[in-house]
Amino acid sequence: MKNTALTETHKALGAKIVPFAGYNMPVQYEGVNIEHETVRNAVGVFDVSHMGEFLIEGEHALELIQKVTSNDASKLTIGKAQYSCLPNDNGGIVDDLIVYRLKENTYLLVVNASNIEKDWNWIKSKNNAGATMRDLSEDYSLLAIQGPKAIEAMQSLTSKDLSSIKFYNFVIGDFAGIEHVIISATGYTGSGGFEIYCKNSEVKQIWDKVLEAGADFGIKPIGLAARDTLRLEMGYCLYGNDIDDTTSPIEAGLGWITKFTKEFTNSVALKAEKERGAERKLVAFKLDDRGIPRHGYDIVDGNGNKIGIVTSGTMSPSLSKGIGLGYVPAVFSDVDSKINIQIRKNAIPATVVKLPFYKN
Repeated sequence: MKNTALTETHKALGAKIVPFAGYNMPVQYEGVNIEHETVRNAVGVFDVSHMGEFLIEGEHALELIQKVTSNDASKLTIGKAQYSCLPNDNGGIVDDLIVYRLKENTYLLVVNASNIEKDWNWIKSKNNAGATMRDLSEDYSLLAIQGPKAIEAMQSLTSKDLSSIKFYNFVIGDFAGIEHVIISATGYTGSGGFEIYCKNSEVKQIWDKVLEAGADFGIKPIGLAARDTLRLEMGYCLYGNDIDDTTSPIEAGLGWITKFTKEFTNSVALKAEKERGAERKLVAFKLDDRGIPRHGYDIVDGNGNKIGIVTSGTMSPSLSKGIGLGYVPAVFSDVDSKINIQIRKNAIPATVVKLPFYKN
């Protein structure tokens, strides 16, 4: 297992460390519910330095990115970021990612930790035009400072006006005494805030100053368990659960990042799927009765026949209700459709709902 530059810091803070995507990562500190509520109501800081970062440069950089990603990266201006995915040749997804346009011909791709090697090899295999590729994953750290008080709590650490950075925009500037830090108004929680990209050698100083500056605002370090409950309340997909090599972006509800204004990997087949309608769809559901849906539980119809599977599920800390995502035949996918979740011997009734589960 690899360590992030902050692994020993997390241990000193009493974090429970678990293996995750090849890294020793903090899963929780005080407890999932406390950490979840901290992010929803105040501000928390996550170490997500396990994520991968690829730099794509040169006159053919955009050409390569357009070929491998589903979204239209030609719309990106310098200082903007875009959520996208890497379709495979068979209708599935290699990974989901964020694309940042740093300079005229320089892009940063941020990918999931468990897929770094797979993604690198995939993109490299498509790089016929000779774009310059650099894997920065081992050298860079990433902190996510999330919550409604993030702007107020962090403003003292930078000369940049944090309140002026719109969602999915970023600036490069000073932060916590370090120059040339990427300050990005992105995140995976739905409660606002920033993601901070810096070198491994700089992250301890930034982490310490973030906790210091946020002390009056109730900041706490947050683990990966709360990150999962926060993202699920928003209905954000988790690679390996809700999307993978066998799920298409159309059936996963990612048609909005699948733009047929250009050609990309498997775009002809995906366009045809969108036009005829996906046979199965990823739906969000709330349990009507008590219970906690979990990844891998069966979804059944009123007669007990298996119709699908839960891909993500939890007891929502914000709603105090069992919530989840799962794939079902399209006929069961309309909002207010009734389905059942098989929890041990009981089929618990559930209702298909519109996302997000949690609304500010």
